[in-house]
Amino acid sequence: MNEHTLPQWLDDLGSAAPAPGGGAAAALNAAAGAALVEMVANLTVGKSAYAEHFAHVERVLAEATALRNRAVALIDADAAAFTALMATYKLPKATDPEKAARTEEIQRATVAAAEVPLQIAAVGAAVIDLAAQLPGRSNTNVLSDVAVAASSAAAAVESAAINVEINLGGIKDKDVAGDLAKRLAEHEDAIGRGREIVAQVRAELTR
Repeated sequence: MNEHTLPQWLDDLGSAAPAPGGGAAAALNAAAGAALVEMVANLTVGKSAYAEHFAHVERVLAEATALRNRAVALIDADAAAFTALMATYKLPKATDPEKAARTEEIQRATVAAAEVPLQIAAVGAAVIDLAAQLPGRSNTNVLSDVAVAASSAAAAVESAAINVEINLGGIKDKDVAGDLAKRLAEHEDAIGRGREIVAQVRAELTR
């Protein structure tokens, strides 16, 4: 992602190439959500009307910046994990030992391909938690952007969940698959919280 402009990256996303794909798109949504949280924070700090909230908003800003950077890194990480998984299917399988090695590599790569979108879901959930801390403490002129941040992050979590689940079916170790599913469920609750923020902000804007 860092080596491309956004239009170039979207060209890649829309091409017949298998990566980047949905997981990378989820990470981009998470990054956008985090950046919007940063924007709201930056438009709050320094405004005298919100002086009592500066310390809180500055902390939110720092955390959002870290999450944005993490999400951007995960864009490429997801594409790399999927590319690595596809490569394992090209490993030789002519003899029994080679079949066993190939199966082991496919399993390892499948777990890795599930792990990355799981991390994306975690970032998206954290962005939603930050967005929830802004209404009432941030610049009211950009309250709508808090809702868009939450909406983008909720989409990131939901999209990442889809990409975790598509890999879970290929993992033979049920304990590993179960652990991944359990960890995913912990982040999926954030989808509802994100949509609640959107609903609350929209209600406020239409009063």
